Amino acid sequence: MASSPSSSSSSSFLLLFAFLAAAAVAAAASPDGYMHLRFYNHERILGSGPNATVVYAVERRGSTSGAGFGNIIVYDNLLRLGVETDSPIIGRNQGMGVGSSLAENSGLTNCQLVFTAGKYNGSSLAVQGLFPVAPLETVFERAITGGTGRFRLARGYLLTTEVRSTSTTLTGQLDAYITFR
Repeated sequence: MASSPSSSSSSSFLLLFAFLAAAAVAAAASPDGYMHLRFYNHERILGSGPNATVVYAVERRGSTSGAGFGNIIVYDNLLRLGVETDSPIIGRNQGMGVGSSLAENSGLTNCQLVFTAGKYNGSSLAVQGLFPVAPLETVFERAITGGTGRFRLARGYLLTTEVRSTSTTLTGQLDAYITFR
């Protein structure tokens, strides 16, 4: 059965409309462009007692920072909106570090920034790179190599600055600069 020109063009229009609607939903579901996020890593440092959020998995060499060559540490730190200890919790920084420097001045880290509240709840960012043993307020960079959920196809870098330290805690400001591919 032959279709009339008007039914053919209305079918084409409906197909085009359906395609554009699907494209709009896909664009809304996956972020486009560039994004900057700031949040804070709250750590109970290695050796700070039973509530430490950083512990040795393997201690081959004694070190107060965990960066002894061959040492492996694991951590599960809180991510908060602010530097204050009562600031809202938005997730966790879960990962491991390996003492990879004979000079014991850095270690290799591999972690997931897992968001458990707010706009990015259920999403995560994968981060890896060197973590130097350095004075407070030193800025260092690690790579954002991927993500899940709202951060699917994320690439970028994470700048970390340790901004507060006590005998049992360390607070770092994390600035994530993210693009999507």
